[in-house]
Amino acid sequence: MEREELAGIYRAYIACLNRQDWPALGQFVHDEVAHNARPLGLSGYRAMLEQDFREIPDLQFHIEMLIIDPPRIATRLKFDCTPVGTFLRLAVNGRRVSFCENVFYEFGNDKIRQVWSVIDKTAIEAQL
Repeated sequence: MEREELAGIYRAYIACLNRQDWPALGQFVHDEVAHNARPLGLSGYRAMLEQDFREIPDLQFHIEMLIIDPPRIATRLKFDCTPVGTFLRLAVNGRRVSFCENVFYEFGNDKIRQVWSVIDKTAIEAQL
């Protein structure tokens, strides 16, 4: 897959998340997706994302940096949001916080197959 094509697929995936278009998620995510080495499958991955949006109703994914080396993508996602309660074991309780997530994706058959994610929890702690 070419870089431009992979970038287009990834940007469409982020748009899908921001719309919370869960029925379309399977267009971008493999049936056997794993997150941080945990096999979740598409239904488990969807459940994880739906839970994220329940905990953070104003959640929006913003691409701050995108590096593409097919079949992999590395990205830095920026968030400015208000989690309603506890987030990452921190009592955020409706306060607005800004933080980043560094994520690596590996694609297989034009879909996300592996996701490795690290959230900058220290940035959140500094705001509380």
